[in-house]
Amino acid sequence: MKEGMLEFIKSRRSTRKYKPDQVPDEMLNEVIEAGRYAPSGGNNQTAHFLVFRDPEVLKTLAEMAEEEFAGMEVTEGMYKSLANSIQRAKLGGYVFHYNAPVLIAVANRADYSNNIADTSCCLENMMLMANALDLGSCWINQLKWLNENERITAYLRKLGLQEGERIYGAVSIGWPDTADGLPVREPLKRTGNEVTYI
Repeated sequence: MKEGMLEFIKSRRSTRKYKPDQVPDEMLNEVIEAGRYAPSGGNNQTAHFLVFRDPEVLKTLAEMAEEEFAGMEVTEGMYKSLANSIQRAKLGGYVFHYNAPVLIAVANRADYSNNIADTSCCLENMMLMANALDLGSCWINQLKWLNENERITAYLRKLGLQEGERIYGAVSIGWPDTADGLPVREPLKRTGNEVTYI
């Protein structure tokens, strides 16, 4: 089982440019199933996968997120990616999901103390499965940053988000817009993630 596993994990890279072609149902179902089989605290299995494929819904989500981020201000010490979202939204034309044909948002119960950890496991499993299928993927935080926004939450509830749930992460999925149509797989050098043996 371990043969090539570490190299495979190292080969997973984020894709931020996608072709518009839809992902076949069979492949998408494999990605989702990988997420569903992620570990969860106490084996609670409380993750809720919202799979957005409708271009109009994706467009509406992007427009709403852009409006909300454009109304925010960058503050000192703010998380760099959140600050980037705010700055890009103010410029206009900001599409937080990189125009991927699929966005899978993972929700969980707001009152569940392991919500972010469980969601993270689901997202990582889905990104690894996407890589195995030659699909591109990218972790998306923007809906998590807006998960207390009443306007966004109301729209998501119309789409299936349940009462008491919040989005804690998402992943864009699609065919990479690269010369060979495959994800970039050259591992990035580690410049952090220190290890201390005790």
